[in-house]
Amino acid sequence: MAKYYIAIPIAIGIIAGIFSAVYFGKTSPEGDFTKRELLEGGSPYVGNPSAPITIVEFGDYQCTFCYKFHGSSLNTIKQEYIVTGKANLVFRDFPLNGPDSVLAAEASHCAKDQGRFWEYHDQIYQNWAGERTGWINRESLQRFAQNAGLDVELLNVCLDDKKYTQQVLNSYKFGQAIGISATPSFLILNGEKIIKITGNQPIDVFRKTLDGI
Repeated sequence: MAKYYIAIPIAIGIIAGIFSAVYFGKTSPEGDFTKRELLEGGSPYVGNPSAPITIVEFGDYQCTFCYKFHGSSLNTIKQEYIVTGKANLVFRDFPLNGPDSVLAAEASHCAKDQGRFWEYHDQIYQNWAGERTGWINRESLQRFAQNAGLDVELLNVCLDDKKYTQQVLNSYKFGQAIGISATPSFLILNGEKIIKITGNQPIDVFRKTLDGI
C-alpha cells in the first residue's frame, strides 16, 4: 500500500501551499504511474540527468504564478541545486488556460526539435503579458522563435502539422490523473520518494524540501 501524507499548508496565498509525500506503488492514491511515465513527453533535462533529485514542474505559459516562479525561485534553485549537481529539472505541460496555452506548449516542443527548447521556453516567460489576454498567437510565437535563434519556417511547419498537439493534451490529462490541479505544481523525486509542492512557494519551502528529501 502506498503511503500518502498531507501536512498543514506551508503558506497562505491565492494558491495555498500543499506539502505532501507519496511513494510510487500500484495503489498510489494519486494514480498508478511510473517515473518513466512521469517524465515522458516532458522537456529535456536542465542539469545532469543523473542527479539524485529530479524536479518535475507542471506549468502553463499563461499562468501568473508560473511567470513569478520563473522570475524568482527558479533562479535560486538553478544556482544552489542544479548547477551544483544536486538536482535536475524537467518541465511538463499543464495548459489549464485554454487553447493559447496549448499553442505555446506546442511551439516549445517544436523548438525542442531544433535543440532549443529552453531558449524558447524562457523567451515565452520573458515576454509574458497576462492570462487569456491574446498575447500568445502565431505572430508572437514567430518573434520568440527569432529571438531564440530558431528557424522560423521549420517552427511554422511543425505548428501547421500539429505535430505536438496530442502530446500536450495528453500531458494535461496525465497531470489531472495523478492529482495535479493548479500551476505551477512540482513533484520532487528522490529514488521512489516523491514530495509534492503546489504553487509559487517561497524559496525556503523549496530549500527545506530539497535539503531534506
